[in-house]
Amino acid sequence: MSRTVSSWILSSARNSIVLQGKGRLYSICIPNRNKIKWKFVFSKMRLNPAGSCSLDNTFSLKKAFRHTSTEEEHFSFQLSPSQINDILRAGELSHKILDLNGKNANSVLRFESNQLASNTPIEDRRSAATCLQTTGMMFGVFDGHAGSACAQAVSERLLHYIAVSLMSRQTLEEIELAVECMKPVLPILQWHKHPNDVEYREITSQYFENLRVYWQHLLDLDSEPGFSLEEAMICAFKRLDSDISLEVQAPQENELMRNIALQVAFSGATACVAHVDGVHLHVANTGDCRAILGVHEEDGTWSTLPLTRDHNAFDEFEIRRLKREHPRSEEKTLFVNDRLLGILMPSRAFGDVQLKWSKELQHSVLENSCDVEALNIYQYVPPNYHTPPYLTAEPEVTYHKLRSKDKFLVIASDGLWEMLSNEKVVKLVAGHLTEINMQKPQLAFEKPVNLGYMHSLLLQRKNRGIASLDQNIATHLIRHAIGSNEYGEVDQEKLAAMLTLPEDLARMYRDDITVTVVYFNSETIENYYRNN
Repeated sequence: MSRTVSSWILSSARNSIVLQGKGRLYSICIPNRNKIKWKFVFSKMRLNPAGSCSLDNTFSLKKAFRHTSTEEEHFSFQLSPSQINDILRAGELSHKILDLNGKNANSVLRFESNQLASNTPIEDRRSAATCLQTTGMMFGVFDGHAGSACAQAVSERLLHYIAVSLMSRQTLEEIELAVECMKPVLPILQWHKHPNDVEYREITSQYFENLRVYWQHLLDLDSEPGFSLEEAMICAFKRLDSDISLEVQAPQENELMRNIALQVAFSGATACVAHVDGVHLHVANTGDCRAILGVHEEDGTWSTLPLTRDHNAFDEFEIRRLKREHPRSEEKTLFVNDRLLGILMPSRAFGDVQLKWSKELQHSVLENSCDVEALNIYQYVPPNYHTPPYLTAEPEVTYHKLRSKDKFLVIASDGLWEMLSNEKVVKLVAGHLTEINMQKPQLAFEKPVNLGYMHSLLLQRKNRGIASLDQNIATHLIRHAIGSNEYGEVDQEKLAAMLTLPEDLARMYRDDITVTVVYFNSETIENYYRNN
C-alpha cells in the first residue's frame, strides 16, 4: 500500500463523522471496495463490575503489531511476512476424521477453520462437534453485535439444544435418570475446539440446568419427540432464544451470573449451523452469516450453490414477512436506512431483547439491575416502537442431499462475504485444493538426474507458489479477503496495512471474519448411492 493510500486511511478516519452517545459508537461507515456501506455497530463490551472477569481474550492482534489509536505520532504499516503469517494463523483450527481400518464411513473428510479480529475483543464465535448420542456432525458460525456475550453463549449452547432435540425418548430418560441419581451423564457432544476458545465456566451449571428443563419438556410430551431434523433445528433455535430472554428476568443472587445474563440478552448474535449426517445436509440460518457449497461439475468447472439467504433489508422475503407481522401503519418505519427500525442490519438474531420486549419489560429489568453503564448495556428505544417483537431467532432451514460432486461447504460470518463474492470464495477454495494436491506426489526424477534438471524442478515448484501456500484454507480465504487488490491478487503492503490498523479504525475497513470449510468424502458419498 502506497504512502498516499496509507495517509488517506488515517486522514479519513480522523475526519470521519460518527454518531456517538454516552461514549459509545453507534454507527460507522465501512468502505467496501467501490461503495460505501453503512452498518449498525454497538459498542465494544467489557465486564467491569466488581468480582467479574474478562470474557474475551482470543485472536486479537498482538500488541506489538497493532496500533491502539490513529492519534499515535509514529504510525507505521510495516510488518514482515512472518509477522503477517503469525497474525493470520493464530486462530487456525483443523480436524481430520479418523479413518478406521481404511474405511471412513463419515461423509465429512475434514474441516478447517480460522478467525481474524477487527473488534477488540473479537465478537465472532465458532463451534464444531460430533454428535455422540445421535449421528452426524455440526458446524456453526456466530456473528455477535453489541459485544461478544450473546455470540459466546449461543456458540456454547445451541449445538447441545439441537442434539437434545434429536434424541430418542429412551436416551433422554437415561440422561434424566443419571442426573436424578447424581451419576455421570452420557456425553452429548464431542467438541472440536481451538485451545484459546473461551467458555463461560462460571455459568455452565445454570446453562446445564436450563438444558435439562428443555429435555424434561420433551419427555413431558405425550408421544415420542420424533422431530424431523428441520423441526429439531427450528425448535432448538427458538427454545435457546427464549431461555436467554427468561434467564435475565429470573432473580439472581450471584452478581457475575446476573451481569452475564444481562449482557447476553442485551447484545445479539446471528447464527448459521450445518448438520451433516451421511448424505443428508441441513443448514439452519438466522441473520446474515452465510453457507455455500462448492460443486465440481462433470466438465471440470466449479459452480456455487447457496444454502442460505441473508436476512436483512435487502431481502424481499424478509420485508414481506415483517410487513405481514405488523400493522400497515408501520410499513414505512420497519426498515429505515436499510436497517430494522433504523438500528440493526440483520432482521433475525438471538438476544437483542430491546427489539423483542415491550418498553415496560425493558425498563423493569434494567431498573432492577446494577450499573448497566459499567456493563455497556445499550439503552435505547427507537421511535415507532409500537408492536414488538420486531426480531426473531427462528431460522430458515435448507436441506440438501449430498452428491459426489459436492466437494466442500463454506460457512462464514458476513465479514468474509462483504469482501468476497460466493463465486470468488469457491474459486479460491478450488484453486487451493488443486495446489494442495500438487504437493502430495513426490517429484518424479528423470534418469540420469543432473543439477540443471533439479534446478528446473525447484523453479517450477517456486513458480507455483507452493512454498508459501497456507495449509489452512480458512487462512487462505481471510488473506485474500483483506489483502486482495483490484486484480484479485494479494498485495502484501495492503495486507500489512489492514492488519496493523489501529483499534479505533480497523472496524471502518473490515469486520471480524470467521470461516469454517468442511470437505466431503466423495468416496463415502458414492458408496451410499452404490449401496442404496
